[in-house]
This record gives sequence, C-alpha cells and structure tokens, in this order.
Amino acid sequence: MQTPTDLGTLIVQTPGICGGRPRITGHRITVHNIVIDFNAGRKPEDIIEERPQLTLSQVYSALAYYYANKEAIDAEIRSDIEEYDRLEAEYGAKL
Repeated sequence: MQTPTDLGTLIVQTPGICGGRPRITGHRITVHNIVIDFNAGRKPEDIIEERPQLTLSQVYSALAYYYANKEAIDAEIRSDIEEYDRLEAEYGAKL
C-alpha cells in the first residue's frame, strides 16, 4: 500500500533558490515554469513528457498552487515578460 503524500509538502519556497519563487520540492522547476507551459497549451501529461523527472501529481500541485495564488503569480509573470521585452529592446539590437 502506498503511503499518502501530504500535499503541503509538494511545493516549497526557499530564499535564495529560484529567486525565492515557489517551486516543486526537490527540483529547480518553479510554479511559474509549469504555468507558462500550461498557459501555452501544454497538458499536464505533455509537461511530464518534457520533464520526465516530475510526476503528474507534482505538476497538478503546481497548478493548484497557481490557481490558489493566480493574481500574484500572473502579475509576476507579466513583470518578467515586461522586463524581458525591455532588455531585448535595449540590448537585442546590439547583438
């Protein structure tokens, strides 16, 4: 019989690791990474195919964390995109 997993242990935040962003325990894959893939149209099954070190429960826990904190995570993702666009405009033409 499989030992039950405490869902609260699947996502962690550690200052200094991945910018302190929530990530899948034992990995440097953030909730943001999973959300970006999911919002791009990838199904959880596709995500674990691309990241075989993850389990389906880990991907779903990242998505559950996202939906519980959607407003804040969406704002952080938008901020990252804006910063990327700014840097690309500033330095991209110089490459």
